[in-house]
Amino acid sequence: MTESAAPRVSIVVPAYNEGDDIIAGLQRIVDAVTLDSEVLIVVDTESDTTIPPVTAFRETNPQVSILINDYGRGPANAIRYGIDHAHASTTVVTMADGCDDPRQIDDLVRLVERGVVVAAASRYMAGGQQVGGPRFKSFLSRTAGRSLHLFCGIGTRDATNSFKAYNSEFVREVGIDSRDGFEIGLELTAKAKRLRRPVAEIPTIWLDRTFGQSNFQLGKWIPKYLRWYRFAYGPQLTLDELRAKSQTVEAKDNNS
Repeated sequence: MTESAAPRVSIVVPAYNEGDDIIAGLQRIVDAVTLDSEVLIVVDTESDTTIPPVTAFRETNPQVSILINDYGRGPANAIRYGIDHAHASTTVVTMADGCDDPRQIDDLVRLVERGVVVAAASRYMAGGQQVGGPRFKSFLSRTAGRSLHLFCGIGTRDATNSFKAYNSEFVREVGIDSRDGFEIGLELTAKAKRLRRPVAEIPTIWLDRTFGQSNFQLGKWIPKYLRWYRFAYGPQLTLDELRAKSQTVEAKDNNS
């Protein structure tokens, strides 16, 4: 794809054996997004059950593509792979389970185009809401988001939400060090804070998935979230300093 033909937004959707269940959420994305877009469904293997229904869906929706991630298994690697292969100057990450409201995508993109590097869809600001889902997970997410906003001035009350838009060049500058879970949203928000780059939010209503089973592994991924939570606090860094410190954060995580 040439630069002149690049879409206005790349929408990255990590998926794992979603089968036909992914189609309802994809249809909502296609119906809701009015900006010129590409939708990149990222799976880990050629045998993933997500591939056949998406391939059929693509026949009438050519902006939708399947990518097979070769960075390693897991949602973090799928998201990294999707962002690295995105063509637009703004990238939105949203989940395959249909919990996120795609009607916010256009507005998130416009925030990035106005100059923020991270635009968050926030469940915990005025006008936002979370409906359903595990209560303990919600409590931890809400507490982390509100405390970061209050004590760290991070620019959003929902730093842990994966549903965000990013300036693609910013992501390439700072890199993604996460390798396992869904903590990339927090990682990139924390990096923006340490660089003193602008972060903004708009309200969203999150609805718990009505099909399948969540791949979120709370016990496994809490320590990874905590490392990026702590990383958000601290003085301003240069880009070189941030790269060195963030790699140290992930190295400690991998050795623990």
